[in-house]
Order: sequence, then structure tokens, then C-alpha cells
Amino acid sequence: MSGIAPLLDGTVVASAAAALFLAPRVLRREAGPARRGRSYGPEPVLAAVVALIYLNQVLVAVYVNRVHHGDVSFITRYLQPGWFDVPRLDALAARFPAPELLAPSALRVQAFLELPLVLLAFVAVVRRLDRALYVRLARSPLVPLAAASYTVAFCAVEWDLRNPYTVDDLVLRTLAACLTPPLIAWLARREAGAEPGAGAEPGAEATPAPAPTRNLFRFALDLWAYGQLMLVLYDTALLYNLARLGDHLPSAAAALAVLVATRTVPPRGPHPRPQPGPYTTTLAGTIGRALALFLVPALSIRYAESFGTPELAALAGLLVIGAAARRDAPRLLLPALAGAVVGYAVAALAPGPYYEATLLRSATGALLATTALCALLDTTRARLVVRS
Repeated sequence: MSGIAPLLDGTVVASAAAALFLAPRVLRREAGPARRGRSYGPEPVLAAVVALIYLNQVLVAVYVNRVHHGDVSFITRYLQPGWFDVPRLDALAARFPAPELLAPSALRVQAFLELPLVLLAFVAVVRRLDRALYVRLARSPLVPLAAASYTVAFCAVEWDLRNPYTVDDLVLRTLAACLTPPLIAWLARREAGAEPGAGAEPGAEATPAPAPTRNLFRFALDLWAYGQLMLVLYDTALLYNLARLGDHLPSAAAALAVLVATRTVPPRGPHPRPQPGPYTTTLAGTIGRALALFLVPALSIRYAESFGTPELAALAGLLVIGAAARRDAPRLLLPALAGAVVGYAVAALAPGPYYEATLLRSATGALLATTALCALLDTTRARLVVRS
């Protein structure tokens, strides 16, 4: 167990408790209308953050090759194996003026960008499911709490891997925690046509707008695509391994193609869009609640699995899932069991190269199977109603 385990375990407990207490209240709370006008959500800002991260990787390569002559031992001696596979970029490095000024590109710039990366990605995924839910969460206290929880987790791991730049990194991470929530709230206020709580009874819990089954299939693909892109980012940029980018380009291109297709291809064909059945509607509501509940403790649960107490992380995750599915458990029991079987089979038969990759494949398979069975049950129910 790592020396930072008590801090991470405490963060897991506090963040899970905060989510269980606040998320249902946020989903019930009335919210003001969003601004009218055209909005693209958080994805353009997320793309800009990703571009800055990769630009910084290029600057790291210039700095390492010009100032340290390609020798990365000046920093890798403080880190675990697997970091700083830096490309040569000789032509650019040779022409870059004053490369010594690029010293902050190693570890420090990225320390500021990691929090906006993960939070913007999270709310972008929520928006793919339901825009009103995205606005409600983005303008709620859950985002500042998530920023605080993620920053504690980031800083704990930073301290566990401390190096000469650790104090600088802690300051930059704290600054990012102060700036990112207002940015996300500002983006949500610009959202057009998504008024959280519109039409709901006072005090009633907001759930995603009824979505046909094909929209849930789209969301499962979106979830896989975002997860795949985050894995590529982790492998190539967050560990400063830009030299490995070429190996990941096919999977990154596939994920980007999925995100573009699910956003641009019209969701309806020549026939009127069918009304969602009760199983599909229930599943959409459960997924929305799960995302709201996981927003705050997600990163601390992930890091506690590696640096803290895995059993506690697993228990917190199960509590959050149970809270999300509690009221819908009877209806979703059979689809959820089928999804769990498929998810387990995917993990056993097609594991990824590491934990997160396996988890992504398993979760995607489970969600697709659950959605498919909900669609089948809705179709069967509709036919029985027509015959009766």
C-alpha cells in the first residue's frame, strides 16, 4: 500500500458521500433557462485542451533534445518506468530559438491542463446522453466538488512521485481547480434549447429526455470513443510518450470517426421516430443518475484502486451504482444481468493491454447488451399491447 493511501481513501469516502447526498438534490433542483443561441457544448474547448497538450509534447521533445541531448534521465529517475519516450524531431529542435526557456514544458504545463481535460471530457460525455442533464450538472456544485476531489487525487499521486518540480505542479493544479469549474459553468450557460427541469414537477427528479433505443446505442458508441481517445492520450501524452503516437493513430482515428458520425448523421430516417418504451426510458434515466453520482468520486475511486485500498474503491463504486439503479432495479434486473454476463465475457476473452483498456471494452459490451435486451423487451411488450 502506498504512503498516500490514507489521503486517497479519505477522498474516496468524502467524495462518494458528497455525491450520494448532493447528486439527487441537484437532479431535483429547478434551474434557470439556458441562453438562447447556437452552442457546440464543451467539445471545442476540450479539443483545444487536447491540442495544447500535444503542442506541449512537441516542446518537451525540443527541450530534451536540445538542452539534454536526448537524455531523459534528468527526469525519469524520479518516475516509474514507462515515461518519456520522446521523439527526436531533429529538424524542429535544431531551429528552435532559446530552447532552455522550454523547461516548464516538462511536467509543469501538463499539470495545469490535466484537470480541464478530464472534467471537460466527463461533461462532454454527459451532453452526448442528454443536453439538459449536462446543463444541470455543469451549473451545479457537483463540478467544483469534482474539481476539488480530482485535484486532491492528482496532488496525492504527484507527491508520491515527487520530483524537483512537485511544488510547482501542486500550485498549478490548485490554480486549475479554481479556474475550470467557472469555465464549465459558463459553457453550460450558453447552451441553447436545454432548460433543466423544464416541465418537471417541483421537487421531482430530472431524468434524461426519453430517447429511442438507437440513441442509447449511439451513446454506447460515444462512450467507447471518448474512452478510447482518453487511453490514447494517456499512452502518448500524459506519460510523455509522443514517440508512440504512430502506433495509436488507427484507434484514435476510429474513435474520432465514431464521434463525428454519431453527432452528424441524422438520428431519424424517413419514418417518424418511435416513442421509447418503458425499459429504454428507465435505462436512460439510470445511466443519467449514474453519471451524476460518479462525477465527484470517479477519479479518487480510480486512483485508490492503484494507490489506496482497492476494496474500499470497489465498495464506493458499488454504492454509487446501487444508488443510481435502486429505484429501477426490478425492471432492469434481467437486462443488467445479461449486460454483466457480456461484460465479463468481453473482459475474459478480449482483455486489453492494461486495466483501463479492459474496463472500457467490458463496459461498452455490457451497455450494448443491456440496451439491446431493453429494446427487445420494449418491442415484445408493444406487440403484446397491440394484440390485446
